[in-house]
Formats: sequence, C-alpha cells, structure tokens
Amino acid sequence: MRAEKGIFYRIDWVLVVLYLVLVLMGWLNIYAAVYNDSHQHITDLHQKYGKQMMFIVASILLAIIIIIIDPKFFAQFSYFFYAFFLFSLVMVIFAGREISGSKSWFQIGGFGIQPGEFAKMATALALAKYLGSLDHNIKNPRHLFMAAAIIVIPALLILAERDTGTALVFLCFVLVLYRAGLTGWVLLALLALPVLGVLTLSMNKFLLIAVLFVIAALLYLRTRRHSRHFLVILAVFLASTGFVFSVHYTFNHILEPHQRQRINVLLGINTDLKGAGYNVNQSLIAIGSGRMWGKGFLQGTQTKYNFVPEQSTDFIFCTVGEEHGFIGSLVVIGLFLSLMIRIVLNAERQRSKFSKMYGYGVASLFFIHVSINIGMALGLLPVIGIPLPFFSYGGSSLWAFTILLFIFIKQDTQRYELV
Repeated sequence: MRAEKGIFYRIDWVLVVLYLVLVLMGWLNIYAAVYNDSHQHITDLHQKYGKQMMFIVASILLAIIIIIIDPKFFAQFSYFFYAFFLFSLVMVIFAGREISGSKSWFQIGGFGIQPGEFAKMATALALAKYLGSLDHNIKNPRHLFMAAAIIVIPALLILAERDTGTALVFLCFVLVLYRAGLTGWVLLALLALPVLGVLTLSMNKFLLIAVLFVIAALLYLRTRRHSRHFLVILAVFLASTGFVFSVHYTFNHILEPHQRQRINVLLGINTDLKGAGYNVNQSLIAIGSGRMWGKGFLQGTQTKYNFVPEQSTDFIFCTVGEEHGFIGSLVVIGLFLSLMIRIVLNAERQRSKFSKMYGYGVASLFFIHVSINIGMALGLLPVIGIPLPFFSYGGSSLWAFTILLFIFIKQDTQRYELV
C-alpha cells in the first residue's frame, strides 16, 4: 500500500517547508554577511555564499535519499552509526586539522568535515534505540548509567579535541531522558548547576561552600525528624562542594585562556571591548542599530565594513538583527520555534518509542543550538562557537542538521506503526 501511494506519502510538508524557508533565509544572510560591491554574482563559487549554495544542493539530495530509504533502516543501524562516528572522533584527534584552537576537522581537498556535528545525530539515534528497543526503566541505576554513557562518551572525545562548545551541546539529551521518565529532581539539579557554576566563578569558593553548609544545616533543622532526609541533604551538600571545586579546577586548568577571558567578560569580572569582548560588543551594536525594521537587505554598515568577526558563522544572527531589525529577528526566532514545536507534537503522536525518543532528541538539539547561538549574539551567554542551524556558513553543520531532521520526518511517516 505504501509503495502504491509513493515515497512522499504521509510526509509532513509543514516541516519540509519550514526547513526550506530557514535554509533559504540562511543563504541570503550569508550572502549579506560577506557581500561587497566587487562580488560578481550570488552563485560565485569562490565566495562563501556560492559554496553554501553547493552545500544546500547536496543537503537537499541527502534529504531525498533519506526519504527514499525504509525508516526501519535507521533504527536497525543506529548503533553502527554511533560506533562509526565515535571512531571518527578518535581519528580526528590524531589526523585532524586544528582550526581556532580545536583539532576537530578532517581536511578533504578544499573542504573541511567536522565529525562532531554528525556525532550529535548519531548519539540521538543510539539513545533513541537504547530507550526504545526494550522496556527500559530509566530510573533503574543500570539503565540510567548506560543511557548516560551513550551521551557522555562522544562528549568526552569532543572535549579531547578542545572543542568545548560542541561538547556542551550533548547536555541537551538530558531532556530526552526526562521525557523517558527520569525524575524531575535530576532535571532541576542540572538546571541549578549553571547557577552554582556562575556563583563559583563570581565569588570566593570557600565562602560559597560556607553558604551551602548554612543552607544544608537549615534544611536539616527543618526536617531533622526524618533520618532519610539527613542523608539526602548530606549527599547534595557533598556533591555541590565537589562541583564547586571541579568548576574552579576546570576553569583554571582545562579551559583555554581565551575561553576564560570570554567568561570573565560575560560575568562582568573583566572589561575588554578590544579583546575578548570585542565580538559580542560589535554584535550588540549591529543588532541594536537595526532598530524595529532594520536597515534593509545588503544595507548593514556593521556587516558591510566587517566590524563583526565570524559574522557568517557564529555571529550570523547579528546580520538578521541589523538588516531586518527587531521584526525580522522575531520572524527568524518564530520560525525556529515553529519547527521545534512541530517536531515535539509529531514526536508525541508516534506509536514507536524509538521514533518518539528520537524526535525529542532532534527538538533538544535544535533548542540548545538556537538558544546558545542567539544568546551569544545578544551577549547573554559565553562565546563557545555554536552554529545557528541552517544559517551559519558551513557544510558539516548544514548536512548534519538536514540528516537529523529528515530522519525524523521519515520516521514520522510510520507514526501509525510500531517499528
């Protein structure tokens, strides 16, 4: 029956249209970000926008191939994809090319491939396979450990490549575990960790530990009738103390000097508008100068005169803000929100647990990328080199997000079946 109705039967065209609109808008913004009057044509393959056009053509071909393939293929070969990209992450440490302090790229001819981008997709598949293949109880310590290992192993390998930003992205998979049944206290604790991390960097660590001890003591006095509560409070206090020391050690001994400086600038500890804070300051100027309606396509002065470094990649959103203003920025954010909400709604209607968990993995990856990238451009988060999906220049990011999304679109065509 499915063959008679064609490969495009049950395709969610809303997701496809959102994808095409975002990709087209991304291409035009890359064109605007690097444009100058000497450029000959929008399809000039010597310019970034010409190369991005070729990446887009290749990504559409990848999407069509995924639509043709039987959806069961992705579930059956999830662990194979995961193992392959783990192997590629190991190999890039030894044979990769170092770019911007991170040894995370394979150089193939004139193009670079970043396996870390594809490892996110492979991890989403492997995690969905583990959670969906058997009736796992994620609250079971052994099952939780295995699920956590699937997430942590590629993150550690990417961290070994000194690509801290990409490694942090893997934290988003905690949202998948939460949807699979992980207790909300674990999610709340993870959300509290960034707050504790900021406090660790902003004040004396021993003073912070003393404050944590006072809070723990007050909680104990309030619940001292229950010995079980004492053990929980003690465990949380010890874990928090260990986290404070680990943050302090990581900040001073693992992070690169430029990363420490960026965090200090963000927290207001240092002011360096000509150094670590220059990118963000120029991005804010560009976005602010766009006001309500923007300066118009190809009319951005901050863009045209190259005031914002990395404007076609990490800071592509400031091109949107400058040339299309507050309204244009809202449109872009609204499109991304529509994409994520649509993915979550489709994930909820899946009968297959694999498809449901994979859908949440896709939505989580889009959420963390969009949030962090726009947060960087607005000076709300540290600059950690996270691309904006479908907007930032580069083949690896575009292809990885295309594959990630269209595997789910294909899985969604089987929403009435248990696969």
